[in-house]
Amino acid sequence: MLKTDFYAQLTQQTSAIIGDEKDIIANMANISALLFDALDKVNWVGFYRVVDQELVLGPFQGKIACIRIPVGKGVCGTAVSENKTQRIADVHQFSGHIACDAASNSEIVIPVVVKNQIIAVLDIDSVVFDRFDEDDQKGLETIVEIFSQAIDKAQG
Repeated sequence: MLKTDFYAQLTQQTSAIIGDEKDIIANMANISALLFDALDKVNWVGFYRVVDQELVLGPFQGKIACIRIPVGKGVCGTAVSENKTQRIADVHQFSGHIACDAASNSEIVIPVVVKNQIIAVLDIDSVVFDRFDEDDQKGLETIVEIFSQAIDKAQG
């Protein structure tokens, strides 16, 4: 299966599991489970919520994780401070990387933006170096956009 077809299918599944559910935490939990199950060679998938100018652990799949990350620190905090996706081929080369799981070697972090404000990030780690390519980034950004739109719709 082509990666674009794979992400088109994941996008449809995301829309289906979100449906009309208005609870953000419930949707984060199901999206984390869907992606953890569907993506190969990943060891952690989850969300960090922006709370009082720091990132606080949200629903996830994987090993125990860091609970709080300052905005601007690590890959997740950098995604928030720069308001853009961070696709890191080798986290050990990323200045200020926070190693919640020493087995992680690559990472992608995508901001969740609602009404021009970052409310969370989707964080995915892999034990494989350079696990995430441009197709992964585009596909995952589309999934995050569907989630963002659902939140916006639920908030009215």
